[in-house]
Amino acid sequence: MAPNDIELVALAKVATSDAAFAELVKRHQARLRAFLRRLCGSDFLADDIAQDTFIKAHAALKGFHGGGSFRSWLYAIAYREFLQTRRKETATTKLSEALTSEAQTITRTDTNVEMDLSLDLRQALASLDEPERAALLLCDAAGLSHSEASIAIDRPLGSVKTLVAKARQKMRDKLNASAGPHEQPIKTVENGVCHAD
Repeated sequence: MAPNDIELVALAKVATSDAAFAELVKRHQARLRAFLRRLCGSDFLADDIAQDTFIKAHAALKGFHGGGSFRSWLYAIAYREFLQTRRKETATTKLSEALTSEAQTITRTDTNVEMDLSLDLRQALASLDEPERAALLLCDAAGLSHSEASIAIDRPLGSVKTLVAKARQKMRDKLNASAGPHEQPIKTVENGVCHAD
């Protein structure tokens, strides 16, 4: 008689080979992938999430104590992986949209000044560290709250607030340094728009 899931988990925890865990994968992968395919609407994405799920399950196997079924524990991991993937895709989409519309948010009327400022703004954005740029664009250009940005880039709320504050200061410094003597210094960069005093 074949061992049940709990017995296989126990074997996988103490065995030196991965045969017991391989049996768990074999037993659950088809249904898990079917669930994820329906959830994602994409076979490719579902297969990636399923693979990540089994990798994380294997790494966390010692934390499974049998309070529920192995299958429900596995599906909980899969669902968290799906949510994380969806958040990353949403953040990527919003960042892409923010970068695409960044040049359109500048409200200067003189076309030459607008083009120069757009170039200065792009250069200032490029000078930021990647986490600072992501936090700034999510909060100021895409309009997400600090809490939403925290989820999107998977960082603590306090870290996101710090990243946004640092990025705003760096942008002010960079844009003020590039402002000519005939232009007013830029005091704030919010909602993708530069404001002078």
